[in-house]
Amino acid sequence: MRSSQAPTTGEVSLVRRLFRWNIMLLIGAVTLVSLLWGVHQYLEVRAQYAERVLTMAESVSVMDTVQDALRTENPAEILAPWAETLRAASGYEYIMIADADGIRQSHPDPAAIGGRPELDPAPVLAGETWTGVEHGHAGLTMRARVPITEDGGEVIGFVSVGILASEVRLASFQELPLILGAAALAVGIGAIGARMLARRLRADTHGLEPREITALLDGREALLHAIGEGVIGLDREGRVVLANTPARHLLRLPVDHLGRTPAQLGLSAEAQAVLTGPEPGEDLLLSVDGLILVCNRRPVRLREDDGGVVVTLRDRTELTRLSDQLDGARTVTDGLRAQRHEFANRLHTVAGMLELGGVDQAQDYLSELSLATSGADAQIAARIQDMTVAALVLAKSVQAAERGVQFSLSELSQLPADQPHDLRDDLLLVIGNLIDNAMDAAISGPLAEARVELMVRHHGGITDGLVEVRVIDSGPGLDPEIAAEIFSVGRSTKDQAGRRGLGLALVHQACMRRGGSVSVEHEDETTFCAYLPVRAEVISA
Repeated sequence: MRSSQAPTTGEVSLVRRLFRWNIMLLIGAVTLVSLLWGVHQYLEVRAQYAERVLTMAESVSVMDTVQDALRTENPAEILAPWAETLRAASGYEYIMIADADGIRQSHPDPAAIGGRPELDPAPVLAGETWTGVEHGHAGLTMRARVPITEDGGEVIGFVSVGILASEVRLASFQELPLILGAAALAVGIGAIGARMLARRLRADTHGLEPREITALLDGREALLHAIGEGVIGLDREGRVVLANTPARHLLRLPVDHLGRTPAQLGLSAEAQAVLTGPEPGEDLLLSVDGLILVCNRRPVRLREDDGGVVVTLRDRTELTRLSDQLDGARTVTDGLRAQRHEFANRLHTVAGMLELGGVDQAQDYLSELSLATSGADAQIAARIQDMTVAALVLAKSVQAAERGVQFSLSELSQLPADQPHDLRDDLLLVIGNLIDNAMDAAISGPLAEARVELMVRHHGGITDGLVEVRVIDSGPGLDPEIAAEIFSVGRSTKDQAGRRGLGLALVHQACMRRGGSVSVEHEDETTFCAYLPVRAEVISA
């Protein structure tokens, strides 16, 4: 969703700012490289010229003409014209030859012949060779001084050869067009690349400016955390990219959940299947730590590409528990209504007998009814002394009779009165769901043999014992393929469309929450056994 804010007057767009900064950085880098290139080129040319003047000076120092002239009484007569001719032919600025006393015997300036050099000639007369830049009569020059030695090693003079420093600089400047051309080419290519990068960035950000991106991000975070439902998003690789606070609480996600897959987060296989499925999913049921979550999975498409999925999560645990309790109350009400109808029918029967004069028959009929009714009620009341649980069992027995199922309470049943409130609620949930499931299974077989047996028995002490609930039905049994998953959310023996399967899951969660257990056996008859400790341990389901 694009921000509706208008650009501020005079504000430079992000693309232009990035382009300008890239160009400035590029120009700075190219300028620095060009300067380093130019300095390196100058030093290389200077080294070449220094080698040239040194080579020239060494060549002059070993010439026989020079050494023979220095042995004469007036070397200048020979050396001055000879050195000037050599200088003019070689193109050097000057070639100066001095004797062993440091007296000039040749020089470009005839007036300087017979004088001493301005610099101390002692080091070169001692046999040292020197190169460097000095000021002379022609200005700044690059010079080389080499001693002239006889065969015996005695120094009889020295040669100084020089070339103008400006000529060295001029030679180094010959590479300047190449350097500037390379720099301009680099800047041009960089400008094109910066422009393409800026355009690509503009396309990737959909033309949004930083303040608009910040506003969208802040709005998204505020919206996600304001939603009461859990919202979790996964990218195309199945990694978590966003999860609001309710989603983190419902799925028990760690703090460092972003960028990790459901498997890496330690979620169950059921949760992984719900979160990472590629297809849409409506009202998928998921059990996480005793919670029943309703999930809706929506694939995300970004310009026809796979953008991952977004899953919404709703906690349906309390709603389901309240609905189940309401079903229990409705069962009791239906049972009382059935008893009322049955009682009315029996009253009509007795009234008809009396009108026909069958007083003795009416009396015998009433005695039989009283004995049968009081016997069944008394049996339930004697074995299950908790009034609420007894009322539920009585209502289930009436409901079973209406459905043509033979209901019986085991002689081993025994439940004291005044059970803890939380245990009573869990008992109502477990007994009601197990009996309903057993009656559905019983009537799916031969109706004449439909039978359900219930046992509710308290073991141990009043405060530290446990209650065993055992329900046996005469149904056809369980399919082995679903027996291992019968207590999972959404798994049902009656409807495989995923819309049912909450009853046994709630039974499992109630038992596990209290630190108990529930199991099923399906050899000859199907038997569900649930154990509920009196004192709940609140263990994760």
